[in-house]
Amino acid sequence: MKRIATVLLVFLLSFAAVHGQKAKQNYVIGFYNLENLFDIYDDPAKNDEQFLPEGSNKWTKEKYEHKLHNMARVIAEMAASNGRFHTILGVSEIENRFVLEDLVSDPQIASANYQIIHYDGPDRRGVDVALLYRPEQFKVLQTKSIPFTFEGSEVEFTLDKEQQDYFRTRDILMVRGTIAGEMFAFFVAHLPSRVGGKGSDLRSRGGEILYRESMALMEKYPGIKIVTMGDMNDNPTDDSMAIWHRGKEKPEDVTPTDFFCPYITMLKDGFGTLAYQGVWSIYDLELVNYNLLNAPEGTLKLQPIGKNGYYGYIFKRPFMTTQKGQYKGYPYRTFSGGSFIGGYSDHYPTFIVVGK
Repeated sequence: MKRIATVLLVFLLSFAAVHGQKAKQNYVIGFYNLENLFDIYDDPAKNDEQFLPEGSNKWTKEKYEHKLHNMARVIAEMAASNGRFHTILGVSEIENRFVLEDLVSDPQIASANYQIIHYDGPDRRGVDVALLYRPEQFKVLQTKSIPFTFEGSEVEFTLDKEQQDYFRTRDILMVRGTIAGEMFAFFVAHLPSRVGGKGSDLRSRGGEILYRESMALMEKYPGIKIVTMGDMNDNPTDDSMAIWHRGKEKPEDVTPTDFFCPYITMLKDGFGTLAYQGVWSIYDLELVNYNLLNAPEGTLKLQPIGKNGYYGYIFKRPFMTTQKGQYKGYPYRTFSGGSFIGGYSDHYPTFIVVGK
């Protein structure tokens, strides 16, 4: 009996490693685009007509519950792989707080005790961003919904003033708090889509907002550690991230006014979180500021993940991937060609690890 207990203890300690690292003081921070997680009820303030039982997607209770189960399964599988649930998980493409309450109560992930931070935003599609967190690991001090505006920008826009006044997109969520007594801030974004001819200037503005808000926090709270994350609808090499957000590829090139983006190297090495017409992109990003990248010894800092030494991770498993047909190898999505196929999301989630 004693031998069995010893073997079990060794197994549990091994399981608690995050991709080969000692996980004792490690925290997983990530992002997942949940691909149109709508409930089945009509909300006059939301553009949810497609996602109703009588809508074009025939969005029934059974389909909704299937979608919830799938999203929870991915989160649970990431926890199994990492030996722990995410401390912080940013999400996008959710209709409201209620769908997240249903999600976090799913039996597969209920033990994580995820709490929710969400604001209703002005997006014309009716989707928002939000943040899930484990309260025993992250203590919230401040939350803020940051609107996407054009005022004071240095970006040159293609939209005229009337078009700018009409334009609506997701707000950016900022949450400030502490992990193990150290101050962090997390930004969750879903920058303007490429659909409908929306220009790169709009995403550049999003990168500019993320950068300016981060710099303001760094000035107010010297030493604060910042992670910006989201579906940027741009690759990390595009202007919005590389120029306006000042995301750098190599840690040694990051100055106190820059951000480090681990996904630049991964993109160049052929990785992707979504695919379109045979081309893979990484739109789902986490960027970290200098304070987190170059944290003093004995404090929380960004950690390499796995034997390849990347600082970011794209979570991709066969059950999340289309196994046959025209889109074989692509993320296994919820709908295809207007038909419900019961998949997961058209994006793979990403995460980073911070630890001592």
